[in-house]
Amino acid sequence: MAKMSGAKALIESWKRENVEVIFGISGGALLPIHDILYDSGIRHILARHEQGAAHAADGYARVSGRAGVCMATSGPGATNLVTGIANAYLDSSPVIAFTGQVNTYSATSSYMIGRDAFQEADIIGITTPITKYNFQVKSASEIPKAVQMTFHIATTGRPGPCLVDIPKNTQTEIGEMDFSDKVQIRGYKPNIEPHPVQVKKAVKLLLEAERPIVLAGGGTISANASPELLQIAELLMMPVTTTFMGKGCFPEKHPLSIGNIGMHGTRVANKVILEADVLLAVGTRFQDRSTGTLDDFCPDAKIIHIDIDAGEIGKNVDVEVPIVADAKATLRLIHQQLVSKLRQRENSPWFNRVKELKDKFLSEMDSSKDNLKPANLLKTLRKILPENAIIATEVGQNQMWAALHFQALKPRTFISSGGLGTMGFGFPASLGAKVACPSCPVVDIAGDGSFRMTEQELGTSVTEDIPVIVVVLNNSMLGMVAQWQRLFYNRKYAAVKLGSVPDFVKLAEAYGAQGFRARSLEEFSNAMKKALKNEVTTVIDIPISPEDNVFPMVPPGKGLKDTIAGM
Repeated sequence: MAKMSGAKALIESWKRENVEVIFGISGGALLPIHDILYDSGIRHILARHEQGAAHAADGYARVSGRAGVCMATSGPGATNLVTGIANAYLDSSPVIAFTGQVNTYSATSSYMIGRDAFQEADIIGITTPITKYNFQVKSASEIPKAVQMTFHIATTGRPGPCLVDIPKNTQTEIGEMDFSDKVQIRGYKPNIEPHPVQVKKAVKLLLEAERPIVLAGGGTISANASPELLQIAELLMMPVTTTFMGKGCFPEKHPLSIGNIGMHGTRVANKVILEADVLLAVGTRFQDRSTGTLDDFCPDAKIIHIDIDAGEIGKNVDVEVPIVADAKATLRLIHQQLVSKLRQRENSPWFNRVKELKDKFLSEMDSSKDNLKPANLLKTLRKILPENAIIATEVGQNQMWAALHFQALKPRTFISSGGLGTMGFGFPASLGAKVACPSCPVVDIAGDGSFRMTEQELGTSVTEDIPVIVVVLNNSMLGMVAQWQRLFYNRKYAAVKLGSVPDFVKLAEAYGAQGFRARSLEEFSNAMKKALKNEVTTVIDIPISPEDNVFPMVPPGKGLKDTIAGM
């Protein structure tokens, strides 16, 4: 036990959790914390908007596998974090938010929580539906345990965001602090080890299958289960498709990779998964953008579903073998049992069928001579970047083009907003990713609409010395909405035309960054090579046609069998 202020206890708690960096913006309700933080050795990165801070913490978390920390003052500072917290919640990312709050009741306080004080907001009530756990500190002595619990809850089981709200008077209050190393949370004990009977059932199904397939989701990455997944796929010669959030968990250059499924999945993945007789689903929640209409999804397949969250088992699809456990531990045990029962399979009729479809659909893909087509740009980008380069994306057409045409080769090298579809996520997330992995090139694949939403973080990137590269696929439109209007609403372009402002090259230069405009593949390649050598953020503006569509596509209300190559 030690006596100290709440602010000092908070900093000490962060150090015990090995926090190295915090993204945020200060304010009146945080001044005691920042006074101690100043000399703490913990890096505080000053964002230009709290949403940017939350997304940066999210990018840091996804790339590093550790909790990403953000902080904002009370009222509007806290509420500005909400979009980023919701984004992390739907994508199961361990973001921890700390918010300042007005004073609790005290004899000397002129304000108290519940009186609608200046910059008061009920951030606990607001974030309850979008956090794994949140807590408002009532006294300084509660701070060490609150911090310890949030880090444990955010990073164990199914990861997710947590929030701690700290009233200003608890930051200055002196209390007895207990920094215990033991974490005991009543009712919270994620199941890690798989049930041996369920594993045995899964192994039996896989051995008997003639047309097995893997569907790997974001949980595969969270569990660091990619090596085990690769071993099983190669042992059984089993094709692997991923959800959008699972992209990168299996190397997309591998012969067994068939890309991602879903509304803008590859044609081969959307077709092959419907022909499977056994589906090994790992760390996925069978979200609608992945499955299409559920009535038509995997009609002949027996499904093995591995997920650490029991609430996801059977929620959207019926499964033959449910396994509630850690994906890495489960796949390791499945592999051990498979190895004991068979030698590695050679090419099978099923493998040959999948290869035939891959070759067929690849040959049919757009081979337009227009070298500024997004597919050509992204394939060129893959050739230029090293394998360890990290890609963040914005949301919209740019995101789906990246999913289809940029091959992810390693886990945690492709990050994007999946469940919430948050425009503006990619650029601040790329800054967090760069902070987590400073030696890796980091590129944000952006649309002009999304980049406009958080472009102010150029100030953060330049002043905090966080050099990333932004590739803007600029069609002067809200491209995905325009595509739907083009295809399904008789080309009525309502509220989607953004125009040609700002000039992104001049914008970059105004912030002290570097700007290029590329009108050919050669100019793009040259700009990228210069950007990779530069020590300041670079924005590459690429004008593309506003008529370009993302295909393949599953039309709204349809199933994967209805995938179209174009209209």
